[in-house]
Amino acid sequence: MPARDALSDRLIPVQHLRPGDHAFVSYGDDEVRWEAVTAFVRLGLARGEQVLVLPCPAVPEEEVLARIDFPGGSTARARERGQLRITSMRELIGPDAAFTADRQMAQLHAAVDRARAEGYGGLRAFIDMGWVAALGADVAAVARRESGAHALFAGRPYTEVCAYDRRRFDPAVVAAMQQAHPRAVLERLGSLRTVSGPHGAVSFVGEADAANRAGFVRSLEIALARTAAARRLTVDLTRLHFLSVGCAVGLLTLVRGATGHDLVEVCCDRGQHRTLRRLGADAVPRLAAREVVRPC
Repeated sequence: MPARDALSDRLIPVQHLRPGDHAFVSYGDDEVRWEAVTAFVRLGLARGEQVLVLPCPAVPEEEVLARIDFPGGSTARARERGQLRITSMRELIGPDAAFTADRQMAQLHAAVDRARAEGYGGLRAFIDMGWVAALGADVAAVARRESGAHALFAGRPYTEVCAYDRRRFDPAVVAAMQQAHPRAVLERLGSLRTVSGPHGAVSFVGEADAANRAGFVRSLEIALARTAAARRLTVDLTRLHFLSVGCAVGLLTLVRGATGHDLVEVCCDRGQHRTLRRLGADAVPRLAAREVVRPC
């Protein structure tokens, strides 16, 4: 079913993060938590960025390396040349022992400048917020940092994901931290979220692949039913990381049969637009595919 909550408008797959993004993610499972960080690291290395990983202090470095290692040993080589660093909040704010938002942001600001000076395209950091309890930091001070860090990101090649373990933080704190971040990323790779919008619009976030085809089609059927009176529907595909041929065919089939609608507008990126056209979108009555350029 389509969902609408505090995160809906800001939710994207981790693959869509770009320099300047400050994102929230939460997890409640020791296995799941490695999915987002592994993708985040892999993409940063591929894009020529320097990558910092600040894992939960309770997790040994050996486990972190084993979890994020890629076939072929690319992570080991990245560590050897300094492109990938496993570090900690204690090390980042050192020699100070106590956390202050100003100290932390100044250190990260300087780290971005160093990364650029060393020839990297930018800096990205994945920060597991387990450090808050480990350092005895004031949660209110952390919340102020999360909501007041705009200068660290605006116009600068820095990307940050802050990961909150729902088992370690009070639900009210997690909810407040969600609100404090301009972006949020999906907890699991390969998942699909359906988000309802104004006037019955429907957006898809994540992976519209074979495993999620039934849910994708069902959400479209519901959206068409809900907008029958208005006789028009907007479908947003731009927050999908992957659109399979099967899901694209399902969309075109439903629109072709939506005789009660005057218009179904599909917002899509360049690749999705090309896929839809190759599958015959131009010949589908009432379908208008609009290409939206997503920042690189």
